[in-house]
Amino acid sequence: MNDARTVRVGRRTVALHRPEKILFPARDADAPARTDPGYTKADLFDYYRSVAPFMLPHLRGRPLMLERHPDGVDGPRFMQKETPEHYPDWITRAEVVKQGGTVTHTVCDDTATLLFLADQACLTLHRWLSRTGRIDHPDRLVFDLDPAKDDFGAVRDAARLLGELLDHMGLFSALMTTGSRGLHVVVPLNGHQDFDDVRDFAKDVADTLAAAHPERFTTAVRKEARGDRLYLDVQRNGYAQTAVAPFSVRAAPGAPVAVPIAWEQLDDPAVHARRWTIENAVEQARSDPWAGVPRTGRALGPARRKLSALRG
Repeated sequence: MNDARTVRVGRRTVALHRPEKILFPARDADAPARTDPGYTKADLFDYYRSVAPFMLPHLRGRPLMLERHPDGVDGPRFMQKETPEHYPDWITRAEVVKQGGTVTHTVCDDTATLLFLADQACLTLHRWLSRTGRIDHPDRLVFDLDPAKDDFGAVRDAARLLGELLDHMGLFSALMTTGSRGLHVVVPLNGHQDFDDVRDFAKDVADTLAAAHPERFTTAVRKEARGDRLYLDVQRNGYAQTAVAPFSVRAAPGAPVAVPIAWEQLDDPAVHARRWTIENAVEQARSDPWAGVPRTGRALGPARRKLSALRG
């Protein structure tokens, strides 16, 4: 068994230590091959190397919170904001203000960085909704559709209704599976509004949808107040909050992946939140499901006026 291997990525050489270490144990030894085979650190490393061309545009210039599992998904989890001193100096950092000081976040601008993080057993990359050049002004708005139970039918319904509402307001939206139970509805913005404005707008949209369907949806933050209703979560739109990055692996059995999907795929009964894994997520990436997503989003002013008129 090799203790390490190296790969050349552009001008960098990145080492993979303990490639055979199991990060995702097989759950059923009697299951058919590839049903839930378990995955090693080498599998994670190779997946991120393959998906890098599709993932990096969603990461560049954004501070990250890194979800690390050095002993695999059954071991301790570390949510890492501060970049350790031992990280190579060629990895981009971003120092951002927090209450009482600053945090120096890691920024993943290239494939070498992504592979270095995989070697650190970073399973999931959670990204800021703004970029370092305009850290106070998000260029993405995210609605997290979180069902009370593992019920993807409720998630489909919520996504369709939310998409229709956003379309009515003249806002483009895109879908992403979370790799867990729900979907993210992502709205590209032009970056002119600050986090408070974006979060307030997102809350007004969610409140409007919940008011129209009070038996199905809720914006209640406290779980005990939600009952069996789907939670329209907008909390990720605050300053220093993060959302799982497209094509990130989740720390769950089978190594599911958060994957962008096209709106038409919502009609496919085979699609669900954990439909894609490190086995097949690259195939979905190559299909370019977000081909129509504009690089520059729209301002929220016109949308807010339409929402106000709708709410009366």
